Amino acid sequence: MSKRKVTFQHTIEYEVVNTSNLFHPQNRALLSVGKNEDARRFVVVDANVEKHHSAAIRAYFDYHHIEARIVAFPGGEEHKTLERYLSLARELDFFPIHRRDEPIIAIGGGVLTDLVGFVAASHRRGVPYIKVPTTLMGYVDASIGIKTGFNFNANKNRLGSFHAPQLVLLDKSFLQTLPRRHLLNGVCEIVKLAVVKDAGLFGLLETHGAQCVDAHFQDAQSEIILERAIAGMLEELEPNLFEEDLARKVDFGHTFSYGLETRHEAHLLHGEAVLLDILVSTLIAHRRNLLTGDETGRVFRLTETLGFALDASILDPDLLWSSLTERTYHRNGLQRVPMPRGIGGCVFLNDIRAREIETAVNNLEDWMNIKHENIR
Repeated sequence: MSKRKVTFQHTIEYEVVNTSNLFHPQNRALLSVGKNEDARRFVVVDANVEKHHSAAIRAYFDYHHIEARIVAFPGGEEHKTLERYLSLARELDFFPIHRRDEPIIAIGGGVLTDLVGFVAASHRRGVPYIKVPTTLMGYVDASIGIKTGFNFNANKNRLGSFHAPQLVLLDKSFLQTLPRRHLLNGVCEIVKLAVVKDAGLFGLLETHGAQCVDAHFQDAQSEIILERAIAGMLEELEPNLFEEDLARKVDFGHTFSYGLETRHEAHLLHGEAVLLDILVSTLIAHRRNLLTGDETGRVFRLTETLGFALDASILDPDLLWSSLTERTYHRNGLQRVPMPRGIGGCVFLNDIRAREIETAVNNLEDWMNIKHENIR
């Protein structure tokens, strides 16, 4: 018997760049990677973004003599499907691009960048792409990592891959036209980081979070919060891009939310499911003495300060237990549930029981209604 060992190291390197006026002809950020002379670009744009910026996008590529195929993509989790993936793959086949020097460009929210990322990962076994998030969720979370994929067989992100972009371009001016609900959707991911990683960020949200939402994250305090959130996310992702370590702080809020999103996809946004998960987890942590009453109250007061309107009635303990069970498969046989230990700290639990979940769910509406200063 012969035996050979193959070893190959591949460096992952991409830039996350802040920019402004992205479609101004003098801003060359979109053209900063790839071939620019006699070049082509396959561009997928969120349909709502296309309504506001279609003329500017087309004028931009015309100005630079780039032949662009611009495809509008409908937003929403319900479109993160195999059918949409195949549709984009067909469109790309009709508009062939060079395999290495004409990157695909994805302009939109997390659903779009995840799906287009998987198209890029699988087309000719991998072509480069650029991500331009246009939602707060994409800005602080979905766009800055390397995960791609789509929902399949009633499971979120069941098919996908790790495929790093060449470039992520952050232009917060896109947030100006976001509906308030979608701004808050992204804020949930910032809250997640603050609770289990960054007490200073939590304090900033307490003091300035509401005004940042009102300003659509265009003011000076918003810049501080966004930069701190992105830095914190990258700090967690960079040493573990391929999730070799399955105990991940950034999975806080992403255990019970998995089942909630699957069942209530039609009317529950990702961040809203995450926040409900955070509150259930906060109550479990409180009962385990990982959080004091004051710390628990701060988490709940922050949700009120930021203006969330949550419906705890959709929380089904059996569904949340099933979600935890599924995540245990995803986490290789252990629960590995991130839980806050104090504001800004994190521990991982592997022994959560169904009864704990049921108790937290049964108490959540009361916790949301009582005066938090009386929490003990």
